[in-house]
Amino acid sequence: MTRRLDDAELEASPVVANIAMNRERTLASYRRELGVDPLAEAGTGHWLDLCCGTGRALVDAAGESADVRITGVDLVGHFLPGVPPPNVRLVVASVTVWEPAAPADLITCVHGLHYVGDKLGLLARAASWLTGDGLLVADFDPRSVRLAGGSPAGRPAAAALRRAGFALDTRRHRITLRGRREITLPYRYLGADDRAGPNYTGQPAVDSYYAPEPVEGER
Repeated sequence: MTRRLDDAELEASPVVANIAMNRERTLASYRRELGVDPLAEAGTGHWLDLCCGTGRALVDAAGESADVRITGVDLVGHFLPGVPPPNVRLVVASVTVWEPAAPADLITCVHGLHYVGDKLGLLARAASWLTGDGLLVADFDPRSVRLAGGSPAGRPAAAALRRAGFALDTRRHRITLRGRREITLPYRYLGADDRAGPNYTGQPAVDSYYAPEPVEGER
């Protein structure tokens, strides 16, 4: 039987508390990984980084610009030692329940979705946290989305995400969305498997299980 963990069980897993993935990434590596310059995109607004690791990239960014407001959220909380710069706020929290107090001009998630249970749910929630012309950009592997019996749901899930306004670059394993919107995806989250094995990064990752659930009005 497929292993399905709830959020509390998943977040206690050593796979999810993986300190090897995105722990020490610099701002330069964020620019390469995301295909955008976070400082140019956020400007003097608010940059929200989900699953931020040590926060090193955010501290780097604060060193280049004192004008941008930066929030980093991470489950593990192994942040860089010392007091962060005044325009950087680091939060220890689960992204499955945490919500920002204000909209963000830029939301990023570098390799963090690989360890989130309800990946589709987080993407839908994050879409509502954007400003009107804000940008969401994250690493995303559709192959980690599964149906209840274990069969891949990547293609239909990707189609549903595209219908909702997301753009997927499957070659670069990247998902983006421009502009705030309220999104309901046609899937109900069932749980996650932390024994899925390595994904394209070579690191152990988490598969997420869903049951199709038509959105009201599309039945």
